[in-house]
Amino acid sequence: MTVRSLFGSTVKIASNSALNHCTSAPIQLASAAVPKQAILALEDGRCFEGTAFGASGTTTGEICFNTSMTGYQEVITDPSYRGQIVTMTDPQIGNYGINDMDNESSGPHIRAFVIGELCEVPSNWRSQQSLGAYLADHNIIGIEGIDTRALTKHLRSLGAMRACVSTELSADEAVSTAKESPSMLGMDYVKEVSTQKAYAWDQESRKWVLPNEMTGVIGPYEELPPVKYRIIAYDFGIKYNILRCLRQQGFEVEVVPSTTTAEEVLSKDIDGIFLSNGPGDPAALDYIHAELKQLIGKKPIFGICLGNQLLGHVFGGKTFKLKFGHRGGNQPVKDLRSGKISITSQNHGFAVDADSLPDDVEITHINLNDGTVEGMRHKTHPVFSVQYHPEAAPGPNDAAYFFQEFAELIEASK
Repeated sequence: MTVRSLFGSTVKIASNSALNHCTSAPIQLASAAVPKQAILALEDGRCFEGTAFGASGTTTGEICFNTSMTGYQEVITDPSYRGQIVTMTDPQIGNYGINDMDNESSGPHIRAFVIGELCEVPSNWRSQQSLGAYLADHNIIGIEGIDTRALTKHLRSLGAMRACVSTELSADEAVSTAKESPSMLGMDYVKEVSTQKAYAWDQESRKWVLPNEMTGVIGPYEELPPVKYRIIAYDFGIKYNILRCLRQQGFEVEVVPSTTTAEEVLSKDIDGIFLSNGPGDPAALDYIHAELKQLIGKKPIFGICLGNQLLGHVFGGKTFKLKFGHRGGNQPVKDLRSGKISITSQNHGFAVDADSLPDDVEITHINLNDGTVEGMRHKTHPVFSVQYHPEAAPGPNDAAYFFQEFAELIEASK
């Protein structure tokens, strides 16, 4: 008899009749649940068959891939993934489970989760539940057993496209459903993920550190510095770790909805303005462009990801859709001012068109893979932005210094 082990491999064991000769009573093998089949269909007609986990049903979205080796929980709960079906290129996902502390927002935002192999029994002291149980709790379909390498190469060659994941449709029906789903172009998902009410960030923001007697680090947390600056943070889909990093740098943060007017912002006693990450097409956010234009030159401004793209429009430039986007924790970026190269965490499907920017805007950073804009600053006003994620979560901390640069910009502007 052949059974599947917890780690996906097959193991041969003796039949019941053979075991009866060795034991005093026959051993009863528990019947395993029959796996539920699922299909991933792309709008160009290509289909992948796999096994469902989490929820069942049918969902659609733009499919993309993320090359991070860890951090699947942060990816799932990142609001920038609103409206997308996410594929993880790492072969096995779920091995350290899910815990309440690693969420990057109040809940998941992906439409579906595509992986090669699911680890059904996580092993980590912080784990509170399995990945499959978490997706089931939030009614999100997962599909495993997919050749994620073949899928990634397909998307890399042909570009991001609409897709359907289903446990109930035929291949032809799923392809038709994918074709009929809305495109990411022109889509405003910010209105779905932004907070509806302003609030002060007062959650745990201390950085965890490993105690070390030799260096005198007591741990397990670094104490927070006193508040030195008050800022407004526009929530276009903000990640919790951005807010933690801002507080760790001495900022007191009030988070406001994406629809907050410039007049409302300037009526507050603040030192600076932060523009967050977020999902969807930046060109579709005219109502945000109009308000941000009124803030240029009034207060120091720092933007991340969607915040960078929005500033591109505010400066008079344009954005365009990347072929398959930049998603993962291994994107190389060059600082054109110093020549320094950083490995960065990224998650975006649009970029600022360098040729569309006016002369009073300087491109400060570029992506070394495709030369796209990764950072810029205004030559006259105290405004700068980066396309990637200095807060990481997940990813490397090479770019964490930007939060300090924001503090320095505010200090220099006083």
